[in-house]
Amino acid sequence: MIVFHIAVTAADDYLTRRETHRRAHIERLQGLRANGILIGGGPSADGKTADIFYRLQQPAQLTFAIEEDPYWTGGVWTRYEPRSFSQFVEPWEMVPVVLDGSRRATLIEGPTADHDMAQFALIEMRGAGRVAFGGFFEHGATLAVAKTADADEALRWFTDTGFWKPGALSARPWLHVL
Repeated sequence: MIVFHIAVTAADDYLTRRETHRRAHIERLQGLRANGILIGGGPSADGKTADIFYRLQQPAQLTFAIEEDPYWTGGVWTRYEPRSFSQFVEPWEMVPVVLDGSRRATLIEGPTADHDMAQFALIEMRGAGRVAFGGFFEHGATLAVAKTADADEALRWFTDTGFWKPGALSARPWLHVL
């Protein structure tokens, strides 16, 4: 299996355009999740982007995962950039769908200082309930979902381990929908 992170760009009129397609979009994502294809996803707090995590058997399936979505066919999404994880820490649970924006999280991204130890630290943070899931890309960069809306707190969780490059991590707000 290959786990992909998909960075999606939304149309300028996202909030207006999505309403017509939202129900079909969420139902489709729930079906993909029930089949073990979708790990999680949600929009940025401002709705300009989205981050979705898929588990696929082959890279060719990515086109289906994105371009068959009602948000893509309806022009709600305008562009996407896939990246595949070389290592991934799976979620322990599939969270219920939350559409009201109340499950706020923080996406942490950046390079490791000690890749091997960072892997262990990410697993430990998941076990401590601080991280929902995340992983490492080919060149050692991390992307993880921190289970806090406080970006400074999320950054501290990672930097305090000493296994990520000081000052090189970024944090951005994210709505963990599913």
